[in-house]
Amino acid sequence: MVGVKAHELRTKTKSALLAQLKDLKNELQTLRIAQFTGGAPAKLTKIGVVRKSIARVLTVTNQLTKAKLREQYANSKFVPIDLRAKLTRAMRRRLTPAQLAKKTVKQAKKDAHYPKRVYAVKAV
Repeated sequence: MVGVKAHELRTKTKSALLAQLKDLKNELQTLRIAQFTGGAPAKLTKIGVVRKSIARVLTVTNQLTKAKLREQYANSKFVPIDLRAKLTRAMRRRLTPAQLAKKTVKQAKKDAHYPKRVYAVKAV
């Protein structure tokens, strides 16, 4: 009882994946009926395989749609939240490089009036 392989699913189109999903759901429904009516043990063990296959098909379809959306939003200024980089909570809240580089008026005046001193080191 071998389910569908994810690498095989990636070669299919979205419409083919949806058709396969429909077939798998119908098969699961017949297996559930067999389970309820007291079917053969072989059919009952197949339920798990079919459920995993359905999960694989759904995972691949979601990955394909997300990949297409990433291409669509690649060069746009604003990107939906679920397509942004996850990072960590602290990294998402960190100041941007532009915000870090900003100086207060007082600090800018200090830097202008008192430049960093350069010392000549005597060679021995």
